[in-house]
Amino acid sequence: MRQIAFYGKGGIGKSTTSQNTLAGMAQNGNRIMIVGCDPKADSTRLILNCKAQVTVLSLAAERGSVEDLELDDVLLEGFEGIKCVESGGPEPGVGCAGRGIITSINFLEEEGAYEDLDFVSYDVLGDVVCGGFAMPIREGKAQEIYIVTSGEMMAMYAANNIARGVLKYAHTGGVRLGGLICNSRNVNREVNLIEELAERLNTQMIHFVPRSKQVQEAELRRMTCIQYSPDHEQSAEYRTLAKKIEENTKLTIPTPIDNDTLEELLINYGLLGSEEEYAKVREADEKEQELLKATNVKKA
Repeated sequence: MRQIAFYGKGGIGKSTTSQNTLAGMAQNGNRIMIVGCDPKADSTRLILNCKAQVTVLSLAAERGSVEDLELDDVLLEGFEGIKCVESGGPEPGVGCAGRGIITSINFLEEEGAYEDLDFVSYDVLGDVVCGGFAMPIREGKAQEIYIVTSGEMMAMYAANNIARGVLKYAHTGGVRLGGLICNSRNVNREVNLIEELAERLNTQMIHFVPRSKQVQEAELRRMTCIQYSPDHEQSAEYRTLAKKIEENTKLTIPTPIDNDTLEELLINYGLLGSEEEYAKVREADEKEQELLKATNVKKA
């Protein structure tokens, strides 16, 4: 059994990418369980074709404790037999989501949910700034990390931060980086940019997922593209990514870069202005302000 995790900046399309990819992997005959580690509990809705699934934490709070739960209460089966569980999270502003994640995982292990599986996939929020969301890495559960990113500044910043989190536990827990998944935002020279970032991080861009309206069309129906439109070219992209993950042997210890190097990379690809450009813009703004001030004095 391989335990993988999808990480990425909030809003990057991580849950959509992971569910479409896992649907493709299931169609290849793999037995899969998804453990949603996002408080939004949206890591399984496209597989189950429903609204947010009931979570381990919310049901445990309702019943009194996790010990009062049965596996069938929180584990549902969806598209292509994929097993689905959502850990949930604490009330906003109270508690730690990481504690909920590890509580859920321990419950699933004790109840035998990990038996007879080829892949367990963790869908995890954020960029590992918070140690709680690094819990699947820290506890040695997730062994292969796939980072969903794009050619946007904050997505790349998050990817680099996640690489730092993987590095922190690579030697003690054996976790490795499996690659970057570029979920395209149609940024100029996006493929080249993410390939260079991957090289700097000592990994690969395992796949480039083009932007497509078909993804939104499927989501409106609470489905993956693979279920809603199996013959569409976007579904073929996800199947290709699924196959690449299944066959992936390039698992590395990442080499995250410092923020100055990341900023330099963004400048080189035109996503940020250089210091010279910044100075010119500031100079032009100051001249405009002086002209406006002089004009107002004349009018007075």
